[in-house]
Amino acid sequence: MNEFYIKNKCRAPGHQEDVISIYHPGADAKIYDQKYWWSDQWDPIQFGLKYEPQKLFFIQFGELLKNTPAIALFNTNAVNSDYANHAEDSKNSFLISAAWRSENILYSNRVASSKDSADLYLVDHLDLSYETVNSGTSYKILFSFGCEDCSNSAFLFDCRNCSDCFGCTGLRNKSYYIFNKPYSKEDYKKAIKNFDLGSYKKLTELKETYGQTILNFPRKYMYSFKIVDVVGDIVGNTKNCYQCFDVVGGEDSKYAVWGGMGMKDSYDGYGVGGGVDLLYESVDSGISGSRVKFTIVVYRSHDVEYSFNCHNSNNLFGCVGLRNKSYCILNRQYSKEDYEKLISQIIEHMNSMPYTDSKGRIYRYGEFFPPELSPFSYNETIAQEYFPLTKEEAIAQGYTWKEDEKREYTINLTPESLPDHIKDVDDSILTQNIGCSHQGTCNEQCTSAFRIIPQELEFYRKMNLPLPRLCPNCRHYSRLKQRNPLKLWKRRCMCNGKESRSQNQESIIIYQNQTTHFHSDQSCPNEFETSYSPERKEIIYCESCYNSEIV
Repeated sequence: MNEFYIKNKCRAPGHQEDVISIYHPGADAKIYDQKYWWSDQWDPIQFGLKYEPQKLFFIQFGELLKNTPAIALFNTNAVNSDYANHAEDSKNSFLISAAWRSENILYSNRVASSKDSADLYLVDHLDLSYETVNSGTSYKILFSFGCEDCSNSAFLFDCRNCSDCFGCTGLRNKSYYIFNKPYSKEDYKKAIKNFDLGSYKKLTELKETYGQTILNFPRKYMYSFKIVDVVGDIVGNTKNCYQCFDVVGGEDSKYAVWGGMGMKDSYDGYGVGGGVDLLYESVDSGISGSRVKFTIVVYRSHDVEYSFNCHNSNNLFGCVGLRNKSYCILNRQYSKEDYEKLISQIIEHMNSMPYTDSKGRIYRYGEFFPPELSPFSYNETIAQEYFPLTKEEAIAQGYTWKEDEKREYTINLTPESLPDHIKDVDDSILTQNIGCSHQGTCNEQCTSAFRIIPQELEFYRKMNLPLPRLCPNCRHYSRLKQRNPLKLWKRRCMCNGKESRSQNQESIIIYQNQTTHFHSDQSCPNEFETSYSPERKEIIYCESCYNSEIV
């Protein structure tokens, strides 16, 4: 799905006002604002099509998708949060996506039940935090990864129940540590004053030091907690799952990314919600659902196939935008008997007359939608985040590519001309167009320039943080780079007894074990699948060796 935000025209009857949308004006889509789309003033059934057996099913679905009004944003119960997508119960938040119950959150993705924070990715229950990834239930943690139940800390990696710590890795139940060395409370407070995070120059130096320091400690082959028979990464409270990533609360499922909370018996899902089962090739399934296949944004529904943005419905096939409906095909109402009879015919036709795309790929029943039906280009979607392609590569694979639009603004300040320290920034910064350090030369959907909004400036001052030098998109990609790819390699534990090392072209990193492991002075025999590729620098341990050193 698209995560860009742009102004577009509402096409509802009697409306022509500008609305914030994920669809750009040139997209082949008719946009309704959220209020009108959810109202009873229109009925998606009126756009229904009678199935024509002589035409390919995907061609007919594409016509329905084009003609049925689309909601401008997937943004529910939002208060002063116009720039939010795939979000519910957001308040006073800006440029967020995949968010739930978030208040005063800026520039964040995959954030739940969090407040007064900015630049987050994959977190829940965080307050007053910044630039933190894959963490939960913490207060005022900055520039951290993989932390739980931590507070008043910065630059933490894989820490649990720690407070007042700085630059630490793999700590459990500790306070007043700096780069993994203990301090008295008084000495800690004196030493921490030397780390002035309000200075961009000093912050950059600290990031470099922290990045090198965390390589000196072993890491568990996967980030996980409370799992049984699971293969993947960033997984918790899950059992019997294979190739699952960013899943909490899953069971008996495979190839799922970002979801859980009661996911069962599901396969090939992205954004799999809570309390769902028997899902297959589903994107953003919301809360509660069963037997949902080949769908995008289908919530609280069951027995739905090949449908988009349908809610509280059952027994749908090839539908768009339906609510509280049953036994519909291409948005046309049928009796139960006629529905079941026609479905069998359509499936037979899909197999005997499959859709073939421009690259010769064949789509029979059981395949997801052909990308040619998408109103979004490849570089407008989050596919670019997980599987980045150049324009040439995307077009070669049959995807469309959206060219950058001409931007009507003048950059007033270069990144180099910004004040080094937040204390030297006055309110005039709110009127300036700041150039992004990447200058649009990266492959990270760079906007080339950005502005500081009042809520953001207030946050930086409160937290003593310098102004960013990257646009929000490039900052988002910097957080994505902290996580491992959605890919696994078969490897062996790197624990070699007393001493372990990771050798690469730049250096040799050596770690001395602090305890005796089950394999004594011999190399550990344990093997596993891990998202750390063999050429990575990190020292990767199996769970047993890791627990011996860290827990």
